[in-house]
Amino acid sequence: MRIGLISDTHVPEAQVQLWPQVFDVFQGVDAILHGGDIHDLVVIDQLAEIAPTWAARGNGEDGSGGRPIQPDHPALREAWLLEFGGLKVGLTHDVPIPEYPPHMTLERAMMRYFGTTDLDVLIYGDTHVEAIDTIGKTLCVNPGSPTFPHNYNTMLGTIGFLDIADGKPEASIWQLTEDGIAPFDWSRWKRPW
Repeated sequence: MRIGLISDTHVPEAQVQLWPQVFDVFQGVDAILHGGDIHDLVVIDQLAEIAPTWAARGNGEDGSGGRPIQPDHPALREAWLLEFGGLKVGLTHDVPIPEYPPHMTLERAMMRYFGTTDLDVLIYGDTHVEAIDTIGKTLCVNPGSPTFPHNYNTMLGTIGFLDIADGKPEASIWQLTEDGIAPFDWSRWKRPW
């Protein structure tokens, strides 16, 4: 099973629509998870033409920065607890990674959003910074932003994939290129914290 991962698209703020490469590389995935800050909910509908899509409601959908508050949408919630390939997968926009104990911990965020800390995978967004971490037993993945990577100006950013085989999750981050995607170069990556 292969799941496309995307977050922080900021359409039409970043540009009128998503890069066409996003739609091309998601062809054939089993599902798409959007980590929030979509802004124009037409993006959800466009992604849903490729595969079943779930999206987290980000602060941008709730009017932050003077943006218009987005209406309800059947594929949009603050958090989703989903099952793929026998694994519990959580999807939300903003979680405390890195953690700031004792008050801002991933465990507390998981209880708040999902009512459990027993997640196999957690997909999130918000930071625009791609990341793959294992915290406790949970694989935590932020696909970054395809349009505003690292909160820079509009440019080709990143997306991700979650592959599930034999009950085991594996995540990857991919750099959008003029011709499609290329493996993300982790050697050039530096955490902001």
